[in-house]
Parts: sequence; C-alpha cells; structure tokens
Amino acid sequence: MGHNHGHSHGHGHGHSHGSGNKKALFLSFIIIASFMVVEVIGGLITNSLALLSDAGHMLSDAAALGLSLVAIKLGERKASASNTFGYRRFEIIAAALNGITLIAISLYIFYESYQRLMNPPEVQSMGMLLISVLGLIVNIIAAAILMKADKDSNLNVRSAFLHVLGDMLGSVGAIVAALLIMFFGWGIADPIASIIVAILIVISGWRVTKDSFHVLMEGTPSQIDIQKVKETLQGIPQVEDVHDLHIWSITSEMPMLSCHIVFGGDGSHDAILHQAQKILHDEFGFAHSTLQVENVDKGCASPHGTCIY
Repeated sequence: MGHNHGHSHGHGHGHSHGSGNKKALFLSFIIIASFMVVEVIGGLITNSLALLSDAGHMLSDAAALGLSLVAIKLGERKASASNTFGYRRFEIIAAALNGITLIAISLYIFYESYQRLMNPPEVQSMGMLLISVLGLIVNIIAAAILMKADKDSNLNVRSAFLHVLGDMLGSVGAIVAALLIMFFGWGIADPIASIIVAILIVISGWRVTKDSFHVLMEGTPSQIDIQKVKETLQGIPQVEDVHDLHIWSITSEMPMLSCHIVFGGDGSHDAILHQAQKILHDEFGFAHSTLQVENVDKGCASPHGTCIY
C-alpha cells in the first residue's frame, strides 16, 4: 500500500496563493461594502430599480467576499482526528452558497422588473447616471484586485470574482438606462436593464453552484481525464491491470486518487509504487494518492476486478 502526499512540492506554493487570495478578498470586501451604502441611498433618492438591484447585488457581493474570507481562514486550520482533511471543504460550501445567492437575487430582480414594466415610475436620470458611473469604477477596481488572485483554480475565489463581475455589468446596465431616460425619456429602460443584468447574474450563479455541487458529490475533476490516468498507469512496465480507480477532490485545488494496481512477472512492488506515484504527481498534479499494489500471483484483494468510474 502506498500513500503519496507531495508535501515538499505543494506547501509553499499553496501558502503563497492562500495569502494572496486573503488579501485580494479583504480589499475587495472593504471597497464593495463601502460603496454599497452609497448605492442604496442613491437608489432610494433617484427611485431607480437598476441602482437598487445593483445595490442588492453589492450586498450579496460583500456577503460573498466575507464568506470567502471565512472559508479561507477555516481552511488554514490543521487536520484533526475528527476532520482528517481539515476544513478546506468549507471553501466549496461557501462557493455553493454564493452561487445560490446569485440565483436568488436574480429571481428577485426579475420580479421587481416585471412590476416596473407594468407601471414605469419616474426616475432621476442625472443622479442615477452619476452613481452608476461611480459604481462601475468601484467594481472595476475590485475586479482588478480579484483578477490577481488564484481565481482559475480556486472555486471559492472564482465565485467571489463572478459576483463582482456581475455587479460591474449591473453598473453598465444602469448607466445605459440612465442615458436612455435622460435623452429619450424611456422610463422602461430602467427595468429592462435590470432584466438583462439578472439574466447574466443567474448564468454565473448556476455555473458556480453546479461546479460546487460536483465537488461536494465527489465528482471527477473536470480537468482530469480518468481514462487517460488509467491508461498511463497501465503503461508502467509489468503492470497488468488498474482497477477500483476513484478520482475526486476535497477542494478545487486538491484532487485525490485511490486505486489498485496489479503487476506480474518479475515486477518490483516498491519500484512500481514509486513510478506510479511520480506519474500521478508530475503528469496529473495529484499531491495526494492512495495506491494498493498487488502481485497477480497472490490474487486480487478487491472484490470487484473492474475499474469503477
């Protein structure tokens, strides 16, 4: 039986990413939370649904960023006897909550937009335009900060980034609506802009929620081809079969693997174990793998005999 941790390879790299992610999330949280208050007041004064929906989205942004910070902080706690993988999985739970929140907000915006389409209210376009432009600038700054974080491989950070990106699109929609009201008197532009933004928000929310649930359901990471992993392991000299192959992830950055490897001939247990672990680490990025290497002459310890996936 072999278990590969890969501590020397990944620890410093992951630590620097975690520190950078925390700093980016904290700065974005301060910026978004501060301007949210301004946008709520502005939306009430100007009577603009586009601004109020954007403010509501900013509220969810602040909550999402705060939740993401808590998730990363919890993820730094060491593993224990009761939580042998530590608390890093909470990052995925936070991402799922963020995704569900995005969907809920978009549904509320759809409802409010419908009410205003039926009865378009008076909107103060100049104030709406000014606050929307300021909101766009604030969101661009927050998005730029999160762009530098590890959003591609960290689902939690990516969900927070999508919140801010959706909010930035909300500001653009509010600006366009304000200009249409100002120059053409199209009061209907306000709820229409809100509907467009809500559609973009629900798409983002659905993607994050789907990815989060895939991880929580122990699904195979999308970036890993399970068939290729099996074929590569079977390509090791003297290896006759690879079965009971399971690939999942604790977080989006921590893929896991376990399998049985059967060898024959004059193959060496230790040599095959070492080569398999090296392949999994170097070619597929598995810092954690549990391998059971079996000699075909001594029989298979598994009751299955086929690859499960």
